[in-house]
Amino acid sequence: MSEVGTIRVRLNGKDRDVDPGLSVRGLLEALNLHPSLVVVELNREILERERYGDVPVRAGDTLELVHFVGGG
Repeated sequence: MSEVGTIRVRLNGKDRDVDPGLSVRGLLEALNLHPSLVVVELNREILERERYGDVPVRAGDTLELVHFVGGG
């Protein structure tokens, strides 16, 4: 069951409660992920980075986040 004032989404295969009203960009920032280093698949569709701020996260959404890390 989700907490009061949150919505439930499926994030990388696990249910997670998040604040309502977030855009995809807002969700990434809440997770401390830099939007330019993340590929987002929302409900089985890859989003263009330019759209992250315009696309709302809704209850029941399924998101897969692939975070790129540098190193060597």
